[in-house]
Amino acid sequence: MKRGCRNFVKNIKDRMGGIRGKVVGILGLSFKPDTDDMRDAKSVEIINMLFNEGAVIKAYDPVAMENAKGILPAIKYCVNAYEVSEGAEALIIITEWREFKLLNMERIKNLMRKPAIFDGRNIYDAERTRKMGFEYYSIGRA
Repeated sequence: MKRGCRNFVKNIKDRMGGIRGKVVGILGLSFKPDTDDMRDAKSVEIINMLFNEGAVIKAYDPVAMENAKGILPAIKYCVNAYEVSEGAEALIIITEWREFKLLNMERIKNLMRKPAIFDGRNIYDAERTRKMGFEYYSIGRA
């Protein structure tokens, strides 16, 4: 297990005050955008760690979900990012798909139980996202 994934998950758990029983939304499953390839995908490690800690996982990826179902059978797969957001206490960006950059963030915020984003790919502007009312955490920047 890679240290980066462990630290990322620890940060999520710390910021959420634990994750047992909490709904966590995952955006992006493939190892990089524009592919359905799940080999070496960070999503597998991150989801398994969260799941093993008792989180309820909902996930969406534009093309990799069929491949992911064989590797991660115990999570809920959603039809889009908005379904993932419904009732979620955190949204985790794992793959930087272009469509995630173009989401209606006001709609996302209103669907979430708690508007918190853990951006593993730094696809959003931190200041702007926080001004929209999200708790926003990114990797490698303040």
